[in-house]
Amino acid sequence: MLNVRNLFFQYETKQILQDISFAVNKGEMVGILGPNGSGKTTLMKIISGILTPQEGQVEIKGRPIAQYKTKELAKVVAVLSQHVNESFSYTVREIVSLGRYAHQSGLFQSWSAKDEEMLNEVMRQTGVVAFQDKSIHELSGGEKQRVYLAQALAQEPEILLLDEPTNHLDLSYQKELLDNLREWSRERNLTIICIFHDLNLAGLYCDRLLLLHDGKVEVDASPSNVLQEERVKRIYQTDVISTFHPSRPAPQIALIPRNTMRNTMKINTEAITITSERIEVKVPFPLYTLSSGVIGAGMGWYKSFVNRHVDKTYRCEDYREEMEDYLCRNGFIPSETVGMMTAVYTEDVAYKLIEQPNFSVMIVVTGGIGNAVDAAMTNKHSSFINPGTINIWIFVNGKLSEQAFLQSVITATEAKAAVLRDRKIKDLETGTLATGTSTDSILVAATQEGAYLEFGGTITELGKCVAQGVYQCLTKSLDKRDRRIAPK
Repeated sequence: MLNVRNLFFQYETKQILQDISFAVNKGEMVGILGPNGSGKTTLMKIISGILTPQEGQVEIKGRPIAQYKTKELAKVVAVLSQHVNESFSYTVREIVSLGRYAHQSGLFQSWSAKDEEMLNEVMRQTGVVAFQDKSIHELSGGEKQRVYLAQALAQEPEILLLDEPTNHLDLSYQKELLDNLREWSRERNLTIICIFHDLNLAGLYCDRLLLLHDGKVEVDASPSNVLQEERVKRIYQTDVISTFHPSRPAPQIALIPRNTMRNTMKINTEAITITSERIEVKVPFPLYTLSSGVIGAGMGWYKSFVNRHVDKTYRCEDYREEMEDYLCRNGFIPSETVGMMTAVYTEDVAYKLIEQPNFSVMIVVTGGIGNAVDAAMTNKHSSFINPGTINIWIFVNGKLSEQAFLQSVITATEAKAAVLRDRKIKDLETGTLATGTSTDSILVAATQEGAYLEFGGTITELGKCVAQGVYQCLTKSLDKRDRRIAPK
């Protein structure tokens, strides 16, 4: 559909583009990225025919762009520029109707039924019908952007060129616009080329990304191959972390602000409060947390951690909502809290702080065996959910990799299973040794300051602390339980 071959362009003596080559297929949505001054807008102007390169060629549908007459080109290519000069006070409807000019013919060009149909359709699609009779000068920046997009779509182009299409649009219109563009590229085989400054939007919506740097193509590939952490750091000269969108297989880039107020506080056992109703840990700064809690499950940043005692007969149709209500009633902010439940009495809790030269680990465990299960024999059990029994909290004064978070969970689980094995705790349904209980919960929380701990497996320094702490604390918690229930 579009072929760009060996483009060179300069303004006077300043080289802007150097040997740019790429191709875009019909129906593809391609994003052009690059820091300021990398040549994005100049490239777009050459593709649209506004500028002529000193060397190289742009071909559209197999023909050099220079061979197209202006009106002929407008039937194939539509352009939405970032800046539009509004010299006259046209209405929205009049401005959008100008997009039909390329399809009109004859000395006295007439407005056809097809023109009217297309005009109404694109105004509806872009959400400008409500203010179609207003002057363009009365509109906000975001409304104007939608008007000029409608004008471009009214051309019925095969190729749509957009320079920062989400500029001035609020969040909902950004999503609506990009959802529509994506849909049009799929359903109408519309070829779309967009300049993006927002790397995350580009990674989420584009089929392919073209990254420019110093006037050259740095990389032309799928979003996951382009938006790699080290490359983005180098090209944009800033500190970022590469991650993934939580519900789409799309790369995302997170900026890392300069840390002007580094946290020097450490978590220790003074943060623990124990009542008959709950065990809580409160810290003055958020901890990066991996949790299986009723509230705060998954990864997130949290300042409060609650392990709430409930009776073993606890039943609730919506236990998450009930838990959230409980937290609110007791002064916790649910969005800042990890909340768990346990049928274990809070007096049976055991905790320990393990100090190492460059990091430390605090373990907090509540342990019971009322619904002990052998994981290898779970098909013998019903799927009825009981309140949690063994809840394990691991707090680390250090910086953990994502790998270390997951390995710490594995290490803690192995230590838990070892305690049950050594105490010969059995699954009452099968008579085999239990490996845990049916609703155990766990969390790993880290300050993300200080020593970097890349691994948490059993033979690493972090893993040894986790294994030792979990084994000893679970053993102590079960000992306390046994003493409490022993006949007097």
